[in-house]
Amino acid sequence: MELVFVFLIAAIGYLIGSVKIKGIELGTAGVLLVALIFGHFGVEIPAFVSSLGIALFVTSVGLIAGPKFFRNLRKNATSYVLLGVIVIFAGTIACAAVIILADVPAALATGLFAGALTSTPGLAAAAEAASAADAQLVSVGYGVAYPFGVIGVVMFVQLIPKLLKVDMAKEREKFEAANAVEIKSYTRKLISCDPMGMMSFAAAVVLGVLIGRVSIPLPGGALFALGTSGGPLISGLVFGHFAHIGPINLKVKNHVLEVFREFGLVLFLIGAGVKGGQGFVEVLRTHGVMLFVYGAVITTIPLLAGYFFASKILKLNLFNNLGSICGGMTSTPALGTLISVTGTSEIATAYAATYPMALVLVVLSAQFMNIIL
Repeated sequence: MELVFVFLIAAIGYLIGSVKIKGIELGTAGVLLVALIFGHFGVEIPAFVSSLGIALFVTSVGLIAGPKFFRNLRKNATSYVLLGVIVIFAGTIACAAVIILADVPAALATGLFAGALTSTPGLAAAAEAASAADAQLVSVGYGVAYPFGVIGVVMFVQLIPKLLKVDMAKEREKFEAANAVEIKSYTRKLISCDPMGMMSFAAAVVLGVLIGRVSIPLPGGALFALGTSGGPLISGLVFGHFAHIGPINLKVKNHVLEVFREFGLVLFLIGAGVKGGQGFVEVLRTHGVMLFVYGAVITTIPLLAGYFFASKILKLNLFNNLGSICGGMTSTPALGTLISVTGTSEIATAYAATYPMALVLVVLSAQFMNIIL
């Protein structure tokens, strides 16, 4: 039955996600909503589904972005780093305000912080920094804030272009022109192990998972690891950039990457949603609806701060702005939506450039607030 539930949630979720209200739709975030409901009613999905999904998605994103990523990073590295810092700093300030002004326990608030930024590594760091008695509060906060953390960013990247009345075709042309780089072609004949590039994709996933398991000690005794979300992204970028090892072709067909990207995102949302839906209503009853409001605030403030900083100070074009914000918010689902909204997979280069800095800062901030506050 677990297999039936996976595809049933996907089918209903896509149906709901396709409903447009004034041009805005949930898209794949509809799958998350349905998964939350199924989770509330006791449906369970193996953890492997979510892990497989995130690995498929971020590896695909890395392979798509790889050919232009490092060249684009050289031109805009400072902007991407600064934006990642601003987004996470704004989220940290919002979380600290919730702790101090609303008298919310630090463990619960840092859980909200990790959920609002949809950061599993942030959740792990906050739980490790909290006392054994408070570790459960971290998970509660994460579960409450996570749904809006996903849906809020998904809605944001759709609303901004509509509010600005942007001509998406013209904006896409400007973006592609600004990001245009010359990619050197390999003149010698390459050996392909299979027609679709499945060997290369599988190798990128394996390498990425291994990279994600490397733990780096942080101040205070916590450990940082890229995990299943960060490791495959890095390996995908590297494979996409080099495209071959000697005569061996590492390229994966674009249509394969597009399918894996979408399918992976759906699997991830199903796994995360079902898990988040378990006990969600009971948590709100016990701790109050205001927890949801606090989580929404912690999501919204970094979004607005990042957007205006990127627009007014860094002068990034709209596509780079929104792509960087998705990376700064560590929002994998929002990237999937943004690709659909913009009509170009190259938006992933901005996401991938901001994401690593944001990921590190989320972990450090969650740990810091739990220890200090």
